[in-house]
Amino acid sequence: MNWIIQKTEKLDFHTNLSEILNPILKEIESFNWVFSDLDFISDKELPINYEQEFFVLTSDEFKEILNSDTQFIWGAICGFRKDAEIAVDEDNLPYAEGNDLIWKNGNFQIPNSTIEIMAVDSSFTIIKFKDKNLSDIFKNYFNEAIELENFNS
Repeated sequence: MNWIIQKTEKLDFHTNLSEILNPILKEIESFNWVFSDLDFISDKELPINYEQEFFVLTSDEFKEILNSDTQFIWGAICGFRKDAEIAVDEDNLPYAEGNDLIWKNGNFQIPNSTIEIMAVDSSFTIIKFKDKNLSDIFKNYFNEAIELENFNS
């Protein structure tokens, strides 16, 4: 349930969260999100705390990003069901750039997250799911997504 999107006609650019999460938007309405290691370009002011190395967004704050034209060039974005505790190890924050662990199947940088999205140099989007239903819906929409383990082969 680990996917990578390299080439697709369904994205204007990597990593546009509103396009990447389009097939599962209804299912993730009740998620909170942790963002870290960000480099991005946006058309408007976002609810991002630039003074922190990581920050948590509610589902409503996350919708502001989904309703923007934002390209995540680098970044780690982790989704949690609202009833899940968000336990972030501040000495070991999630990151994408230079992190070989993002290419490993099943490796989640925050262990109790349900979704992990990695923006990789505006060239790839890696998305990992612990929930098979979410993964299946995503893959049915992004049939061009490659299983991460096959991409590494």
